[in-house]
Amino acid sequence: QVHLVESGGGLVQAGGSLRLSCAASGSIFSIRTMGWYRQAPGKQREFVAAIARGGGTNYKDSVKDRFTISRDNAKNTVYLQMNSLKPEDTAVYYCNSVVRGEFPLGSWGQGTQVTVST
Repeated sequence: QVHLVESGGGLVQAGGSLRLSCAASGSIFSIRTMGWYRQAPGKQREFVAAIARGGGTNYKDSVKDRFTISRDNAKNTVYLQMNSLKPEDTAVYYCNSVVRGEFPLGSWGQGTQVTVST
């Protein structure tokens, strides 16, 4: 079981940037594909980005040119650099292990709130 703690969210104006971090416990972190998901008010949680243990990445189309996912296996941490933020990016962001490219596996952390104002 991997315990996940997300951080780095906040309030930012449209066009701004934020960097999210997800610290994971457990030695198996380095062998798992990790990813970010988000849930906007009144909507279902959705896939945002994933990074395989070797560094290969996968993104939701609407964030592909604005967000960058990365990982530091030595620190058991995965990051999401978000640039050119839009109001529609407002959501609670979560990280999790990923299977089959985009599907979450395991328990969720508490998430971190990202709010983008106009």
